[in-house]
Amino acid sequence: MYLFQFLDGGLLDLSLWQLVVATLLLTHVTIAGVTIYLHRAQAHRALDLHPGVSHFFRAWLWLTTGMQTREWVSIHRKHHAKCETAEDPHSPQTRGLNKVLWEGAELYMAESQNAETLAKYSHGTPNDWAERNVYSRFTWHGCGVMLGLDLILFGAAGLAVWGVQMMWIPLLAAGVINGIGHFWGYRNFDAPDASTNIVPWGILIGGEELHNNHHTFPTSAKLSSKWYEFDIGWLYIRLMQSAGLARVLRLAPVPKVAEPKPLVDLDTLQAVVANRYDLLARYARELRRAHKAELDRLPVKQRERLSPLRRWLRKGDVNALPREAREMLAELLAQSRRMKTLVEMRAELAQTWSRSSGSREQMLAHLQDWIARAEASGNQTLQALALRIRSYAPTRAAA
Repeated sequence: MYLFQFLDGGLLDLSLWQLVVATLLLTHVTIAGVTIYLHRAQAHRALDLHPGVSHFFRAWLWLTTGMQTREWVSIHRKHHAKCETAEDPHSPQTRGLNKVLWEGAELYMAESQNAETLAKYSHGTPNDWAERNVYSRFTWHGCGVMLGLDLILFGAAGLAVWGVQMMWIPLLAAGVINGIGHFWGYRNFDAPDASTNIVPWGILIGGEELHNNHHTFPTSAKLSSKWYEFDIGWLYIRLMQSAGLARVLRLAPVPKVAEPKPLVDLDTLQAVVANRYDLLARYARELRRAHKAELDRLPVKQRERLSPLRRWLRKGDVNALPREAREMLAELLAQSRRMKTLVEMRAELAQTWSRSSGSREQMLAHLQDWIARAEASGNQTLQALALRIRSYAPTRAAA
């Protein structure tokens, strides 16, 4: 009889709501392991973790996901290197949102079999005795051990707890972040990809919800950027840092402005390049405002036809627009000299830091010429952006 009672409720014998809370806590530890250990520490080297913390996360992820550090890091680094291209392992822009959202785990497994990906992108990942003889050798056995532990702790309900643990990362990380995080949401920065922030409160997925911030500054240990954004993963890192268990190595630069310089020099150029995403984000907002103003002047039918363009203008880079959006933009530019000037000047501004073969002096001359033309254009938007450029000061790391 005692055996049946044990199998029914397990050692903890929790109520239904206690089981729900316990499951959420267990899955949250897994999310913390992914965002802090795999993502920020291993893939991007944004922080160093105490060996004890690293070993805990490695063991926990082995128990709850079966993922190997080497595979996860390689696939994620390739995602950044080939983002939104046919070689991106999981871009919804090339593979479709439904494919990535519902089959993200399958895409991960397929890429994990690519020996070239592992060889090229796995540098610096653990290769010690535990990795070679346990985590990489017995990949699925950890999940089996976790099943046994759940049954012992929670009884028959442990099977449901284990099921939720097994689907948590495939659904939320491989599906939601890799899928929705490159399709829907808001953007703080004009990053050169389709990344978005899903919500400003990064809690359920450990801060990974702030995906546009991350793609803009991938080596930053902190994913929140605006005052209203919250990154719970960063909270955990700060707590570990105060306890001597973590050391932050890199943070996103904070834009710093001072009195406008009458003469734009090499220091200004350096500050502009460092703050280019802040500058382009401001430019994108101005493009959307100009788009709305121009639409108000058009006939109702044409206005309705061109209104979807607003969604695409958030990227700012017209070269990245799909064919349908490019056609709408061409129609609008044919009727709006203001929009045409803004779009052309945006492309020219981006050339300042995209000229990889140009010298610093050539880049500076290009920037000075852009500022002179912007200030002489009579366009208040361009004049305000030129003033912003003159005001950029050398950046400092975020606190």
